[in-house]
Amino acid sequence: MSEKIVVAALYKFVTLADYVALREPLLQVMLDNGIKGTLLLAEEGINGTVSGSRAAIDALFDWFRRDPRLADVDHKESTCEEQPFYRTKVKLKKEIVTLGVPGVNPNLQVGTYVEPRDWNALVDDPEVLLIDTRNDYEVAIGTFAGAIDPKTASFREFPDYIKAHFDPQKHKKVAMFCTGGIRCEKASSYMLGQGFAEVFHLKGGILKYLEEVPQEQTRWHGDCFVFDNRVTVRHDLSEGDFDQCHACRTPISAADRLSMHYVAGISCPHCWNSLSEKTRAGARERQKQIELAKARNQPHPLGRNYDA
Repeated sequence: MSEKIVVAALYKFVTLADYVALREPLLQVMLDNGIKGTLLLAEEGINGTVSGSRAAIDALFDWFRRDPRLADVDHKESTCEEQPFYRTKVKLKKEIVTLGVPGVNPNLQVGTYVEPRDWNALVDDPEVLLIDTRNDYEVAIGTFAGAIDPKTASFREFPDYIKAHFDPQKHKKVAMFCTGGIRCEKASSYMLGQGFAEVFHLKGGILKYLEEVPQEQTRWHGDCFVFDNRVTVRHDLSEGDFDQCHACRTPISAADRLSMHYVAGISCPHCWNSLSEKTRAGARERQKQIELAKARNQPHPLGRNYDA
């Protein structure tokens, strides 16, 4: 039996004044250990998801531990049968998660972390305003019971949504969550800066909650979207049944794939009548490359073969 692939989602807000100089040695340790995936470096910290053998992921975190700033980098792990990434990248960014509001810095101000084991008690409090900080397509396939969906297409829209819908004088207690903890950590810093008094966020995000909280005690409903070729994971962190439309990036179900508007890699029921011709042409070319890769028995990270 072949060894399972370990998938590690990691991040840490920490001041990295030399983040540009960190790129090459970090990329090298990933290449040396056969690690795939993408890591983002910015002056405010590190973020990303990577995959590899157990020994490879352990080697990466050994490398982190040699730098006091990264020694306790937060991460969540799951496993899968096939490599979910096909490239190895370390990118330099202005922000490790893009909110687009100058001055928001979780290294200086951040909300109260809530451990997964304590999350249910917090969100069961009727005075708590529970907000899902993820994008609309993520919320659509799974969220916590009673959570508010901001219906944002990107995290950049979150500040305007908060300003338009919530008042620090009325909403005294706010709890937020996201996939791995990074977006709601930055959102909590923003909301404290806007005058909200009590701001809580789920430590380790949904993935840590699913890992630690038994299914019979869960407040979670549905699947959790993940940013790799698995698309979603279930409560037990096994791979879900969703695919992703590579034209509009929307998660699509088995029922969606039976639609007359579904053409593998090119369109789905969510986008068949809304894509520009330029986007559709790009999707056709991408699907052509996928089919060529499959014919050559090469990796095809942009799509899956549902006929197999």
